[in-house]
Amino acid sequence: QKGKEIPHEPLFSFISLCRYTGPLLEEEALNKAAQSGLSSPEFFDLCVWLGSQIKSLGDMEESITSADGDKDIESFQLEISGFLREMACPYSSLVSGDIKDRLKEKEDCLKLLLFLSTELQALKILHSKKSKSSHLEKHNEIYQEVQAICDALGLPNSSSSNIPPLLNNVEQKIKDILSKVQNNHVGKSLLTKPLNSDQVERLEKINDALCSEYECRRRMLMKRLDVTVQSFGWSDRAKVKTDDIARIYQPKRYALSPKSTITLAHLLAAREDLSKIIRTSSGSTRENTVCAINKVTFLSGI
Repeated sequence: QKGKEIPHEPLFSFISLCRYTGPLLEEEALNKAAQSGLSSPEFFDLCVWLGSQIKSLGDMEESITSADGDKDIESFQLEISGFLREMACPYSSLVSGDIKDRLKEKEDCLKLLLFLSTELQALKILHSKKSKSSHLEKHNEIYQEVQAICDALGLPNSSSSNIPPLLNNVEQKIKDILSKVQNNHVGKSLLTKPLNSDQVERLEKINDALCSEYECRRRMLMKRLDVTVQSFGWSDRAKVKTDDIARIYQPKRYALSPKSTITLAHLLAAREDLSKIIRTSSGSTRENTVCAINKVTFLSGI
């Protein structure tokens, strides 16, 4: 309300809770800066700092940037006005009237600091809750994956969501299973050395790049498939069977995905027989791919 003085002590608390470490944490300095308004470099810098913190957390379009000299104070006031309007500031004295007169009074300057500091605190609280929520979602995702492994191994469901004990049970179960089969049943691991965190990060980046490349290729092949099947319907005989073709083709087509499902886990699980290269033209391979159409002879000169 107009004429109602802004209490300074809560304002100090709000600003300090925002982790501001500048010179305006003292009452006398804050009073002096608010009295001087935009002509005070300290007040100016505090507004810019609060605005930059809010923008980084609030996905704002408007921003408050530092000005160079008195000649830019008017543009600075325009920035503050746009910034406050985007944030739906409730103080009418800060968002209405002549823009040059909005921060001339000490109380208006204190209102501005109060609004910016409390909004920043609210954004920090929301950001903290969001981070905790995403952490819980990640934990739940990992837990579901581990639980799926337990189900596949026939382990009983655990009432605890603590992952390390579940992994210990998985390890023990796998050791028990492997002890009952031949030594070479699973085969040796393709990856013979353990990976450190830096190597894992680099491999994930390589895999992301390869997946992006493969996705591009798969999209191209799927498009060629669509065009090829579409061309089959150009004939007069096929036009009357468009629905039959679609009924057969579309379920198979929609089952295809351009996204690669290969992850770093596949590398860790790969066995050494995966690295064996067999020529596609070898006799053993041709025995599995030969068909009647290969025996058709095309006569030249016809």
